[in-house]
Amino acid sequence: MKYLRLALLCSVCMVAWSVSAQDPWIIRVDNPLQGDYYGITSANGQIGLVSTRSPLQVDKVVVGGLYDIYASRCENYFPNINPLDIELKIDGTRISRRNITGYTQALDMRNAAFVGTFSFDGKVQVSYTIAALRQMPYGFIMDVQVVADKDCQAFVLNQHRAHEALREPHTYFAQIDNKANPLYKGDYPHYVLMTTTAKSPAGRYDLAATTAFLFPHRDDNGYKYSNINVPVINHREDRGEGRHTMEFTQDLHAGDTLHFCLVGNILASNVVPDARNEAERLTVYQLLEGYDRIWMRHNNAWADLWQSDIIVEGDPQAQQDIHSMLYHHYAFFRDDNPASCSPMGLSGLGYQGHVFWDTETWMYPVLLLMRPEIARQALQYRFDRLPQARMKAYMHGFKGAMFPWESGDAGQEVVAPHNMYPSTENHITADIAIACWQYYCVTQDKQWLAETGFPIIRETADFWASRIEPNGDIINCIGADEWSQNPYGGKQVDNNAYTIGVAKTNLQLADAAAKVLGIKPPKEWSEAAGKLRFVYMPDGIIAVNRTYTGQVTKQADVILLAYPLNLLTDAAEIERNIEYYMSKVPDKQTPAMSKSIYAVIYSRLGKPDKALSYWRDSYLPNLNPPFRVIAEFNGGTNPYFITGAGGSLQSILFGFAGLDISDKGLKQAYKPVLPDEWTSLTIRRKGQKDIRIAK
Repeated sequence: MKYLRLALLCSVCMVAWSVSAQDPWIIRVDNPLQGDYYGITSANGQIGLVSTRSPLQVDKVVVGGLYDIYASRCENYFPNINPLDIELKIDGTRISRRNITGYTQALDMRNAAFVGTFSFDGKVQVSYTIAALRQMPYGFIMDVQVVADKDCQAFVLNQHRAHEALREPHTYFAQIDNKANPLYKGDYPHYVLMTTTAKSPAGRYDLAATTAFLFPHRDDNGYKYSNINVPVINHREDRGEGRHTMEFTQDLHAGDTLHFCLVGNILASNVVPDARNEAERLTVYQLLEGYDRIWMRHNNAWADLWQSDIIVEGDPQAQQDIHSMLYHHYAFFRDDNPASCSPMGLSGLGYQGHVFWDTETWMYPVLLLMRPEIARQALQYRFDRLPQARMKAYMHGFKGAMFPWESGDAGQEVVAPHNMYPSTENHITADIAIACWQYYCVTQDKQWLAETGFPIIRETADFWASRIEPNGDIINCIGADEWSQNPYGGKQVDNNAYTIGVAKTNLQLADAAAKVLGIKPPKEWSEAAGKLRFVYMPDGIIAVNRTYTGQVTKQADVILLAYPLNLLTDAAEIERNIEYYMSKVPDKQTPAMSKSIYAVIYSRLGKPDKALSYWRDSYLPNLNPPFRVIAEFNGGTNPYFITGAGGSLQSILFGFAGLDISDKGLKQAYKPVLPDEWTSLTIRRKGQKDIRIAK
């Protein structure tokens, strides 16, 4: 059969993995039991399955867009039910990370699948593959093969773990009798479903997770995957509150292969009112689809995504790292997901799952070039929450729309009340408007601009026109450099450079968008934009804010005026400002994105050595073992920081490749520069002509 049967190819893949430590598609770890361990995620844009050292398990299940009051007074992501836990015993001995040998783990980025292999006591060789299914947003699979080297008995148990933060856990077990059907001729006399339900921490939602065992015996051509008959599955409820198991026992002879899959779904009542029944229905659907179709549809979906790729020749490690960055963009977004993406995506509960400027400013430009349909959906999230942004502006005494600094499900502010960011870090409002204009520029979709983009652009421009003081000041604002302080020690400052820059850009592009649509723009927009002025220090350097006198900065702020805003265009002025502020950013505790900006700018200034150095510095010091997962800063321990990955990919697209977004579309505005190690760079976009740069 032509479709990839991923689990059956594990042994073949292992041969390929051993050839090179920098396989372009596979990040392999030969001994995950040694050293520090930060899990990597198999995700489908809706749920994330985070790996653990322990075999046949996942550390956590992260469900995107699902919030409740947890760990603060605001809506946050929270620990969910984890149904992906298999216990395997061989001749009565439970397999664990303490008694296995030859243990390897790997992420296959081409197919978004996490693979583990190990041996036990000379009796069995085990391989397992875990994936969040791309074709079913809330579905997953764990595909397991146990090959017997000696006669033995295998005991297999699946248990669900409901986190202690969840309320009122309940357990259910159901058996669907197939023999009652007079036409029944299959291998399954019955299907078995195990379900756990609970309420979210504050009781807002009902949660449900369902699993079932699938035994893939034959494909459409009669090929027999396993010589084991479908075993009898038993259910036990005496595992403690909210804990139950389904299990089976199978005798194996030397040479036998026990091949089984755990399939299932995890849902909440924010998606469907009856989460339990729908989770069970979807799991029955997986059983009816069968093994081949489950993997075929998943792999085909990822094959389509990878029609948009960034290909580097001459530097295998860079190619693997680039694929990892791009993989996480594809894995954490969907083109049909009503939610959006937090700085840590679906890799955990970092930043509480809230949506920041990180999405539109750092992740979004990559998606816009590579998968514009996903970028469009990210903006739809903002459009759907425009009424809440209007209300926030109204409550603060402004016109138009004022987007929250941290957004959750409903689009209201979800920052803790004692935090000063929500009222003053207003640049996010302009960041969103700029992203809308960029979408129109790249796609030239005038209908989308009229129906979705311009309503956001218009109301954000109205906000700035009312927010800017009559003399052109923007007072009480927090910029990209969140370490800035006023003379009294507070973080809110006047006339932050980046805030001035994005406000000016928002007002100017609103004027341009109105003219594209044949609408007369209000004079207040151009008048407000004309009042805005940057603050300069005596040496001619643009000051981060009105009272800045050379303090250490958190990250790029003034430098963002050169890219992505393109408000600074004189090369000498750009270089003076970047050299000054590079000396003000510490090596540690600063987010990865500053170095990405330096890489873009030095590329555009025609200095490839510096560009390469800062591109590498944008992520290499932030990598955590064993899967090279990116943290927010050097020494950070909360990966995967997709914001940083987005910045690093922008260094390639808008730096090395020389691309830029104009009102007429994507263009190669700067001379491309390639690192010495790279012999070529190809940007492949589905349905578009390749952009290839070679030495």
